[in-house]
Amino acid sequence: MTDPGARTLDVSAIQALLHPESIAVIGATSDANKLNGRPLHYLRRDGYRGRIYPVNPNYEDVIGFKCYPDVESLPEAPHMAIVAVAARRVVAAVEALGRKGTRIAIVFSAGFGEMGDDGQRLERDLLDAARETGIRICGPNNLGVINAFDGVTATFSQYAFEPPVVGPVAFASQSGAFGTGIAALARNRGVGFGYFVNTGNEVDITLTEVLEQLLEDDRIDVAAAYLEGLKSPQSLLRLADKAIRLDKPLVLTKVGRKAAGIRAAASHTGALAGEDAVFDGVARQHGIIRARNEEHMLDLVSAFATCSAPQGPGVAIITQSGGAAALMADRAEELGLEIPVLGEDTQAQLREVIPPFGVPGNPVDLTAQFIAEPNVLTKSVKIALADPVIDIAVVWFQLMNAFVDELIDVFLELKRSVRKPFVVCWLAAPEAALARLREEGIFVIGATERTIDVVAGLHAYGEARRRLRGTTRPGNDTAMPSGTDSARPLPSIAARSLLVDAGIPLVDAAFATDADTAARIAERLGMPAAVKIESPDIPHKSAADGVRLGLATTDEIRAAVDDVLAAASEHRAGARIDGVIVQPMAESGTELVIGLRRDPVFGPVVMVGLGGILVETLKDVTFARAPLARGDVPLMIESLKGRAVLQGVRGQPAVDLDSLTDVLMALSQFAVAHPEIAEIDLNPVFARSDGVVAVDWLVLSTEPR
Repeated sequence: MTDPGARTLDVSAIQALLHPESIAVIGATSDANKLNGRPLHYLRRDGYRGRIYPVNPNYEDVIGFKCYPDVESLPEAPHMAIVAVAARRVVAAVEALGRKGTRIAIVFSAGFGEMGDDGQRLERDLLDAARETGIRICGPNNLGVINAFDGVTATFSQYAFEPPVVGPVAFASQSGAFGTGIAALARNRGVGFGYFVNTGNEVDITLTEVLEQLLEDDRIDVAAAYLEGLKSPQSLLRLADKAIRLDKPLVLTKVGRKAAGIRAAASHTGALAGEDAVFDGVARQHGIIRARNEEHMLDLVSAFATCSAPQGPGVAIITQSGGAAALMADRAEELGLEIPVLGEDTQAQLREVIPPFGVPGNPVDLTAQFIAEPNVLTKSVKIALADPVIDIAVVWFQLMNAFVDELIDVFLELKRSVRKPFVVCWLAAPEAALARLREEGIFVIGATERTIDVVAGLHAYGEARRRLRGTTRPGNDTAMPSGTDSARPLPSIAARSLLVDAGIPLVDAAFATDADTAARIAERLGMPAAVKIESPDIPHKSAADGVRLGLATTDEIRAAVDDVLAAASEHRAGARIDGVIVQPMAESGTELVIGLRRDPVFGPVVMVGLGGILVETLKDVTFARAPLARGDVPLMIESLKGRAVLQGVRGQPAVDLDSLTDVLMALSQFAVAHPEIAEIDLNPVFARSDGVVAVDWLVLSTEPR
């Protein structure tokens, strides 16, 4: 796997993109209705202080700027250039700029890789021209860059019809049109994008490289991005690590959650590891906060720009509506947040403040009494946040049109006096009230469940920061091995030897070619025993009715061998049948699936989830990139919907999580040490209170033994 992110970040080129000392516009016109005319109007309107050079042989002057006939005639090498000419003329323009000494060109022009074979050839020619002359490319098929701090409105985007709103958010998008829509929505909410960068087709400079540089700006507190694809996994991980180090949350919206065309895999792990499932797990592992859509993204960046992350999962809900409280509590539980019962002292203090018919537990129901006494709300929030089990408060109410000023005063007082974060859900609020709170740096939203989604995002970032700050992640330069799609199963006994040597506990096993040998092996290993078909053409034995369990006598062993051999032949005519595997029955436990695969983007990834024969139906699994850090394992387990099963339910003891962690760590180290191993499937794995053992395994190798 070749990763453009493995190259050294070209800081000077990206600085020229974001902070150009001079800008040339190739193909410039004075017509503000055309994409090659808008940038000049925007730059002049927004007070760009650098030098501007229109280039067009048809004009001597463009809106008051001297116009040059060609790049060669320019009085200096422009620091950055906008190329806004027909696609067929772009390569020549870029070559001229590169020879002149320009550091980077934004290519507005479409008609490249997005337009089929001819466009792809033209895109390759563009990249070749850039490499030969030393210029870098942002685009093509790109609507440009906005640095709102410094008036660099180098774009033709409709978003810039109005002057950009300055703010602490850096936003980058691979889609120009959708990115423009997100930026416009942000402005409508009063969220300022200090930077808005579109990277287009990313023939050269990538979105993640740009964001790496944007994080260095002290004026930026939050980074956000819209992704359609990932060309540079190393750059994404480098970006995520930098975001954690600088304490600047990174929020991504990525499409492709239900991507079609996942290859038919020979193991459960491969079938489940669609690119989005892997991306989701790796993002979580590296502290990236993933947003479902543009609304969720803007909710999150607004919160990160105004709130500190909570120190834990404890949420206090303070409301005037029992119905809203129940809805928020349900959503909080779904997202792994806690609504802890407040301490007795806290409840006693609340009883002194709220009306007798209010509820002082958690949620705290103030009823409508606080309308007459706004101080009830102020005191209640302060009391709840002072409880050590509470890390963040949610304040919910509706309308209150007659009490806007009083409520704003309440929240300003809370902002001044409390140290823990709080968020406001104000349903059907007057727009002026929302605007005022946002101006004061108080997070407010008008949707009940979305408020809890924001709290979950704040909590996820806080947990990631505590887990990752000050730690060095183990490196992984392992490439995707060639020929992975043609990997073949290793014989079960050879595979077992490899895994046991790696420190992965497996049940004992031996190979037999006939019923009598199998019976002798069962007597030696111990009964009751299991008999399983051994065939390189039947990787999933139970699907072929090739498994017999709980065999207590040698006669049962012999009969089972005959049964599974016949069943396998019937299941797949012409299948190569080597014999059978005999195993002693293991003590059962919670059934898990553990796996490894070589993802085409991120390389080796480890999987864990609820297992057994229903693994592909339940699909309750999670992924992380190998090699794991030990702190990654609790994060993986917490992301499982059925995680409560591991903690012990209905009288069952909790699983030995230390042993489970050891297995996942061993598998991840094995993945890095053995690039020839394409996939591993351990299913089921019995997890008990006294340890973990795998009772079935499948190893696919690009170098069959």
